Amino acid sequence: MPAESDAPPPASRSPWVRRAVALEDRFHRMRERNGRRRGLQPVVIPYSGYGGPGWIRVLCRVVLTRTDARRATPASIRGWRSFVSIPVADSVVTVTIDGREFTMQADRGGVVDADATIDLEPGVRTITLQVEGSEPVTARIFVVDPDARLGIVSDIDDTVMVTALPRPFLAAWNTFVLDEHARRPVPGMAVLLERLTREHEGAPVIYLSTGAWNVAPTLDRFMSRHLYPAGTMLLTDWGPTHDRLFRSGREHKRASLARLAREFPAIRWVLIGDDGQHDEAIYREFAAEHPDNVAGVAIRQLSTPEAVLAGGRSHLDDDDRPRDGIPWVWAPDGAGLAEQLIDVGLLSPVDDGEAGPRG
Repeated sequence: MPAESDAPPPASRSPWVRRAVALEDRFHRMRERNGRRRGLQPVVIPYSGYGGPGWIRVLCRVVLTRTDARRATPASIRGWRSFVSIPVADSVVTVTIDGREFTMQADRGGVVDADATIDLEPGVRTITLQVEGSEPVTARIFVVDPDARLGIVSDIDDTVMVTALPRPFLAAWNTFVLDEHARRPVPGMAVLLERLTREHEGAPVIYLSTGAWNVAPTLDRFMSRHLYPAGTMLLTDWGPTHDRLFRSGREHKRASLARLAREFPAIRWVLIGDDGQHDEAIYREFAAEHPDNVAGVAIRQLSTPEAVLAGGRSHLDDDDRPRDGIPWVWAPDGAGLAEQLIDVGLLSPVDDGEAGPRG
């Protein structure tokens, strides 16, 4: 079953937060008015979603952009242009699913994250999205088979791709500079994820990150270029919320994992992250609260230079290592993690001739 709808956000007790929210909303409304005067048109940037029996989760973002042939398509907007794109708050998106139409409303940042009640056959499906008479665009939806028993959740930064930058600068780099050619994949990680999806047919793949929705198309191109399995990205947005000045990346990950546990109570997840500060703690909390929903945890160990830039490691010593019966493995790359996942029974050994070098 889909997660229950979130209640309306509570009014903040802090006058500073209320003022920040009002200021941000006023700023975006001014940019939208000016953009429309310049002839910009609303378009939908589609994101991959997922679903289960009787429901799907639709993800997209509505922004203003030029729609003439000389301009880049919204999906190809990259770097600082993705940051300065103008979100269309509260816009109404028409979603066509298997011949049926649904209307969904975007949030303050132009992001649509909503469930539709509909039965679709398991596997990859396509839906159509349109706003204010714009050209329709399509989005991929992976409908999870009710018989599926294993899924994959993976962090992105320092887990599937590496940037040699201090963590405080990472968000700015992602937003203003990021191009899929400017990042390098973690060795062996694409092979590891591909092997997990191949061995566990029908496993949903979720890329869970604290990155902003602005860079989703660029991240998607990076994943495709380096042969990572297709999956749903669960990102977040920046700026003030109704109860705090800045969004919490850790809370975003906690809430996303808890939602997956509610949506897919029969699925056990392989949780993949790195030891740069928070992933181990978040996964340990989730495993303690939902032990039946965790098949194993794989942590990529950062190199010494990477750990310095990331602000250190989580430093789990032997006394802190989880002893909950859930297998935990640590290694500096995908090949090392794969070897240990074989040892704990989450992967099968393969002949050297079958596993060529990839990723």
